[in-house]
This record gives sequence, structure tokens and C-alpha cells, in this order.
Amino acid sequence: MTLQKGQEEIEEYDPWEPYNEKMFAFNHDVVDRYVLKPVATAWDTILPDAVQRSLGNVFENLGMPRRVVNSLLQLKFKGAGYEITRFLLNSTIGIGGIFDIAKEAEVPRSDEDTGQTLGVYGVGPGPYLILPFLPPLTVRDGIGFAADVAMNPLGYFIPFAAVAGTAAGKTVNERSQNLEFFESVEENVIDLYSGVRNAYLQRRQRAIQE
Repeated sequence: MTLQKGQEEIEEYDPWEPYNEKMFAFNHDVVDRYVLKPVATAWDTILPDAVQRSLGNVFENLGMPRRVVNSLLQLKFKGAGYEITRFLLNSTIGIGGIFDIAKEAEVPRSDEDTGQTLGVYGVGPGPYLILPFLPPLTVRDGIGFAADVAMNPLGYFIPFAAVAGTAAGKTVNERSQNLEFFESVEENVIDLYSGVRNAYLQRRQRAIQE
């Protein structure tokens, strides 16, 4: 299936659709509905918005190595410099990233990852893929995701269980900040599986081309 977007064609290559649809249903109807959403709702009730934003800032700050490495690999040297500057400002004046001082200083941020880098170097996305407990991927982005996880600095200093707990905390915090958005999407999209696939593939294509 090919979608036309301006002059750009985005192929929705989904040869594993029967499996993907079942796994998508599991992630949405079981994991999100009975675990993630209730926990995120309680999280949103207990923690003020300012605390949630601060936690999001900390998690974002820890992603600096991934963004710097991939900015360099994509020859985006200015972006790499901005990321280093953001990290230094937020880690010092921002008290370990609790406050996004770099944003107030209008230092641009990037969101480069290994999947994007592979795409920039001509690696095709491969089949669309849904894995349990993870967001949508393609085979290329799945490989990139594994590489990005390896760049998490916490993994070299604290036990795996603590890293997993940190990742879970990030997921819950992000979900709590987007409760209304998710509900709006679910209410207004007729075919949620196709809608999510379409949005994901378009977003990734734009990210690679920027």
C-alpha cells in the first residue's frame, strides 16, 4: 500500500499484518487498557503537572548520548553542538535536567536516533513490525532501537532492573502527559491499527528527510 503525501510516496509495507494486528490488539487492549493507562491515570492524579514535566526533562537529558552520536553520524555537527550545550546547561544550572534551562535559553534540540541514521545512509525501513510492550517499529527502526538502548549511560552504572524501571517510569510519565490526546485519537480514528501505522511511517519518513 502506498500513500501520497505532496510529491512524496510513503510505502506501507506490512507483510506481517495478521501477526501485527494481533500484537497491536494485545498492546492496546490488554497492556495499555489494563496496566499502562490505569497506572498513568493514577500517576497524573498524584503528581502535579510541574513534577511530571520535570521528570520528562530528566529522561530527555539522559538521552543526550544517543542524539549526539547520531547527529555526528548524520553530519549534523551544529545539532551535535546544540545537544552538548543543552546537556551542560540542564545538568548544571538545571540541576541534573530537572529544569530545561536550555529551552529558556532558546538552544534548539534535536531527536536523532539510530533508525534515522540508517535511513539517511540508504537503509530501507523493511517490514512494519509490532512487538509486545513496545511502540510501533519497522525492522530498521527495531535494529536502531536496540543500538539506542545500548547508548543509555545508566546501563553501564546501575543494574539492568534499575534501567528497566527507569524506562518504565519514562513510559508511564509520557503516557500520563498524553491521556487526553490518546483518548481523542481513539474516539476519532475508525481503523486505529491503520491510523497508527500511517502516522508512524509518515513521521519517520519526515524525520529522515529533515
